[in-house]
Amino acid sequence: MYSEYIPNIDLFISMHILKEATQSSKIEGTQTNLEEAIMKKEDLQPEQRSDWEEVHNYIDAINHAILRLQELPFSSRLIRLTHKILLQGVRGQHKMPGEFRTSQNWIGGATLSDATFIPPVHTSIQELMSDLEHFAHNEDQFFPDLLKIALIHYQFETIHPFLDGNGRIGRLMIALYLVEKGILKKPVLYLSDFFERNRQLYYDNLNNVRTKGDLKQWFKFFLVGIIETAKNGINTFDAILKLKKECELKIQTVGKHTPHLLKLMDNLYQAPIIDQQRIAFLTGVSRGTAYKLLNELTALDILKEITTGKRSKNFWFKDYVRLF
Repeated sequence: MYSEYIPNIDLFISMHILKEATQSSKIEGTQTNLEEAIMKKEDLQPEQRSDWEEVHNYIDAINHAILRLQELPFSSRLIRLTHKILLQGVRGQHKMPGEFRTSQNWIGGATLSDATFIPPVHTSIQELMSDLEHFAHNEDQFFPDLLKIALIHYQFETIHPFLDGNGRIGRLMIALYLVEKGILKKPVLYLSDFFERNRQLYYDNLNNVRTKGDLKQWFKFFLVGIIETAKNGINTFDAILKLKKECELKIQTVGKHTPHLLKLMDNLYQAPIIDQQRIAFLTGVSRGTAYKLLNELTALDILKEITTGKRSKNFWFKDYVRLF
């Protein structure tokens, strides 16, 4: 509902995607937090940059996949194209990006003999993924879409068709499916934050389907995630609209720079970190005026300086970032 009724909803979607990318990557062991993900790569310490790249690859993968949905259905082809972007130039780049595996993989343990779970043999991947695709598009038998994507996610993680990146792609598929089915008008509902906060339960419930056939418990867990995430999303959107109104009221008191400041605010909802140079670029004003605009937003307590390794000062839209 919010995605249909909020004007300029696309301004806020990029932060939802950023949070999803951060949390989904975190499940896989990256250390980048939301504040670091917002920053430019060169403003981070060298040892933080590879994790940052993984998070930003995930953002590119989501954006590309949502765009491609306009011409490609939810399919193995779309999944492989998305996977290729995910692993481009990062850890896992030598593990067949965009291609299903041609060797055996396993989950947990150092070798096959002590693995927690061994996915199906690689020669069956094409057939299993084709089956998954048919199930996703089967209209002959009614099956509620939220349960359907819960089952697709379980099945994809169990097939584990890639050598790397299966978890992230499997979680990304949830939003893709819901957008394709028209359940989400815009990609604003992501479950990775819920899965990250309940990580052990997430793994246990997936595993219990494999070992005990307990699909019912997995469905319950998944639906609780949908409910919780939807409620959190509503609270976030409410808070965004309230903050937007407060900021606009503050800006109206400034006077002659108001149009420039409102233009900057639109940009800050998409990328809530800024510096003097970026302000000059976005508004077309001189460096001196950009400095004044920066001072005004800081005086209004909208922007706050954030310390980075670079000499140029960065400022972030702290109250907005805090909502995520």
